[in-house]
Amino acid sequence: MQFQYRAIDQSGRHNRGRLEASNVVDLEARLTRLGLDLIDAKAVRARTGLFNKQKIARSELITFSFHMEQLTRAGVPLLEALGDLRDSLDHGYFREIVANLIEDIEGGKQMSQAMAQHPLVFSNVFVNLIQAGESSGRLPEVLKNLVETLKWQDELSAQTRKLLMYPLFVGSIILLVIGFLLGWLVPKLAGFIQNMQQELPWNTKLLITLSHILTDQPWIVGIVLATPFLLWWAWKVSDPNYQLRADRLKLRLPYLGPVLEKIVLARFANYFALMYGAGIAILESIQILEGVVDNTFMAQGLREVRGQISEGQGVASSFERVRLFPPLVIRMLRVGESTGALDNALANVSYFYNRDVKESIERIQAMIEPTMTVVLGFLLGSVMLSVLGPIYDLLTKIKF
Repeated sequence: MQFQYRAIDQSGRHNRGRLEASNVVDLEARLTRLGLDLIDAKAVRARTGLFNKQKIARSELITFSFHMEQLTRAGVPLLEALGDLRDSLDHGYFREIVANLIEDIEGGKQMSQAMAQHPLVFSNVFVNLIQAGESSGRLPEVLKNLVETLKWQDELSAQTRKLLMYPLFVGSIILLVIGFLLGWLVPKLAGFIQNMQQELPWNTKLLITLSHILTDQPWIVGIVLATPFLLWWAWKVSDPNYQLRADRLKLRLPYLGPVLEKIVLARFANYFALMYGAGIAILESIQILEGVVDNTFMAQGLREVRGQISEGQGVASSFERVRLFPPLVIRMLRVGESTGALDNALANVSYFYNRDVKESIERIQAMIEPTMTVVLGFLLGSVMLSVLGPIYDLLTKIKF
């Protein structure tokens, strides 16, 4: 049951929020552990809407993992470490999650079992790695590797955003400028241009027609813009294999497709090395990672790899048959498999793809910037030429 509460902290500041509890007494006990005194509370329906799901930023998980790694490595008991972390968190919702972890552990659960109760915060990979660390007694080492992996993910996300921000920004500017020209400038000059009593070039006629459509019949523009989304929606509804085909299409996009594929494989290799190094079995690791790659087509390939390994095939030969990795990576896997250092081989694969992804993003970004500048100049030049060309021709015919 979820309660909406009002409480007061030790400094006298009022706090409002929501918290899961079995009853009001349980709610009061949980708030006390958070350093809050309950004022009043009422039971509410749990928020399940798309925009009501509370998110935990990756930076919060990095801080959580780092603090837990430092405290457990120093020999601080797990409950005390979680208690210290709970008291230092500024994020109210995450503080409640940590308080729930403490309660579940006090009730006899392992930390991984307690984390599994919060799948929106702690992913399946996160939980399984913590479980492996608990089983092997290498929890500080697993937490340290998690910190590095989460930092790598954060850096990769920043690079991807950097790749997309410039074309989105320039594209928005292009649309705004063209909309301004067609919606305001061209209508002002259209009457003057048409009254010049001379044959207009085709580009000027086209520009005037587009301007009339935008100003007099904007519903046509709406239909044109909505058509791709309607076609996409119809494809999604009518095709039972939509997700598989769409994910395969993403990987075949010119220029962006290879980069997306490298990002997926880099994420897979990074997590595979982390899970295998933590002591999780190969088949179990691959099964967990099928949901981590975030691409149905790649997940299907991983299922084929898992099936071949379960039939007795080697790891490298299975990946070679499915053709998920290039020959250089297959050779690295084969060496790691033969020497018994598969985790090191996977770490090398991860490094290989990390470097390749960074270089690919830099190359595409270096190519996008001048391309967008040329496109912007071409579109603006075409519009201005269509508008000013007939005026210039008329002025050249005037005899002074």
